[in-house]
Amino acid sequence: MDALLRGARTHAAQVAGALLSAVVLLRSGRVCAHVFPDHSEPRVGHEVDASPANVRIWFDGDVEPVFSTMRVENGAKQEVDKGDARVDPADGTLLEVSLPPLPPGPYHVFWSAVARDGHRTEGSFPFSVK
Repeated sequence: MDALLRGARTHAAQVAGALLSAVVLLRSGRVCAHVFPDHSEPRVGHEVDASPANVRIWFDGDVEPVFSTMRVENGAKQEVDKGDARVDPADGTLLEVSLPPLPPGPYHVFWSAVARDGHRTEGSFPFSVK
């Protein structure tokens, strides 16, 4: 019986410790979080009338400039952007890359964003030029 009570107390202490740790992390703002796209230009799956000057993705939090990337490929899977993907210094949520004039056709954007806490998310989306 004593062993059973000791085991129950140990389990209760572990649960209480875990809950306390969670509360401390939540209150300190140090919970690990990923960043996710909020919106983009061109919009996901959108057909644009003219070639855009760049592709922009806004995220729901700041992204780490050194580790966040973006590239744009044409229908033949050739990279067509200018290779200058960057986080806007005035808006840490904006990842963008410049484009030359694009001919009509399908394009695909591939992105990888690292949150300030080091967590990476990545994805892709299509758009097309009329």
